[in-house]
Amino acid sequence: MNLNTGIDKIIPQFDNSGKPEFKKYLPVSETDRKWGFAIHDAGYAVIPENTEYPPKGHPGSHLFSWETGRILSDYHLVLITDGKGHFESRSAGKHELRSGDIFLLFPGEWHRYKPLSETGWTERWVGFSGHIADVVMQDVFFSKGKPIIRDGANMLVKDLFNSLFRLIEEEPFGYQRTASGICLQLLAEICNIQKDSSSSGQANSLISKAKYLMHRKIDEEMDFQLFCENHRISYSMFRAAFKHQTGFAPLQYFLLLKIEKAKYLLKNTDLKAKQIAFTIGFRSDHYFGRLFKMKTGLTPNQFRKMS
Repeated sequence: MNLNTGIDKIIPQFDNSGKPEFKKYLPVSETDRKWGFAIHDAGYAVIPENTEYPPKGHPGSHLFSWETGRILSDYHLVLITDGKGHFESRSAGKHELRSGDIFLLFPGEWHRYKPLSETGWTERWVGFSGHIADVVMQDVFFSKGKPIIRDGANMLVKDLFNSLFRLIEEEPFGYQRTASGICLQLLAEICNIQKDSSSSGQANSLISKAKYLMHRKIDEEMDFQLFCENHRISYSMFRAAFKHQTGFAPLQYFLLLKIEKAKYLLKNTDLKAKQIAFTIGFRSDHYFGRLFKMKTGLTPNQFRKMS
């Protein structure tokens, strides 16, 4: 992906009043809706101190006042890169915002937000909807009760926003589908930031090391208790952090890697299932067979015949 990093070169060309600002509301066709992820609007604005907020120029469905708040019919992701402010929603309550924070707005959820008058702020945003968006925005990844992601303004997030602005301004053929891909990558990065912030730096480093060792020792056994002892971390803390990051306990993750290698060997070699079991470090071919069927729904021989 060709990411544009010069936002100061992009935004001023759209400004007719000397104020760095860009906003665009997009038509969404039936084809765009069938794609499953559609971009409705995106923009960038610098809000100077002691300035009325929100600024004028937004359609009626997006206008609101601090006194009344508003409810939108689609999702929005908002990044604050300078200044401070307030945020409040029905599910999350009141929160202070600072530079680097990201917050999410959900369909049907009452909310309001504004910069502090003495600081103003710089905001970037994108609005989107669709059945794929519904899947991504469910509680497994994001939550109405915790819509704020702290310290999310890394370089990749900023670059993805910049690429989105340029694409939307130019509107080349099929731009909605391309823009949806950029927005999904943006959400993926924000999800990663959110999950990473909830684990310690030590745990994250050890999780990466453990994954590396699992791939290297995939044909062996691995003692995770000993691994934790050698790195002076409790197994319970490491296991909780590993499961939070990957969705699997360490041993489950390791066994799944072994099953994937077994599937490859069944497809690409003439080794018998029993030989494969011992090759990838299982002491019992019966246990390997039960585990393989539990994870794939097929016995090793059935899998080989269907491959």
